[in-house]
Amino acid sequence: MTSSDALVIEIRAALRQAADPALAPGQQAYMKSTMPFLGVRVPAARATTRRLARGVKDAGVLRAAALTLWREAGFREERYAATELMGLRPVRGRLDAIEVHEEMIRTGAWWDHSDEVAHRLAETLDAHPIETTALLRRWLADEDFWIRRVAIIAQLGRKDRTDLALLVEAIETNIDDREFFIRKAIGWALREVAKTDPDWVRAFVEAHPALSPLSRREALKHLS
Repeated sequence: MTSSDALVIEIRAALRQAADPALAPGQQAYMKSTMPFLGVRVPAARATTRRLARGVKDAGVLRAAALTLWREAGFREERYAATELMGLRPVRGRLDAIEVHEEMIRTGAWWDHSDEVAHRLAETLDAHPIETTALLRRWLADEDFWIRRVAIIAQLGRKDRTDLALLVEAIETNIDDREFFIRKAIGWALREVAKTDPDWVRAFVEAHPALSPLSRREALKHLS
């Protein structure tokens, strides 16, 4: 049985072996990151993590390894590995994983981390709709705008399973926020719904003149 410590050691070693130092400065500049990069492209970092964690069925091991990689990260790819571990099947959709997701959002405090963790909340919403809906409603008024961003985009990809009442509440609660990442999130969430219900999105945008130009533009981006 693989221990969390052993898994962390294996992942760190594999990331360093896959690193291309020539890529690292550009990655760090693009992400405006104070934490350095090793020089592993994100898809490769995630694939490496999945490969090494294959066969680990214990959610506790995956969670512990994710927290160690996250909290002790010296390179950003280690944090990408941590969020990948929290999306594996034994952990996916578990209510007891939410506190880890929340820590990653608050301490990561940037779009690459928050947007990946949003997928984890979407999975939890599918598995535990009542509890997760209540959580997201609390998050909509949180002082941390990254928490609010995740609450807004947590339904991406749910298509006809989208809880429109929750989405409306998310947008109306944050419609006056001038933060770019909130306005972008609102537009992104509406654009996603437009794929399955374009008329609803058109009507919503028309009924909400307070939407920022950015949110409006994003919402109607693929609608004629």
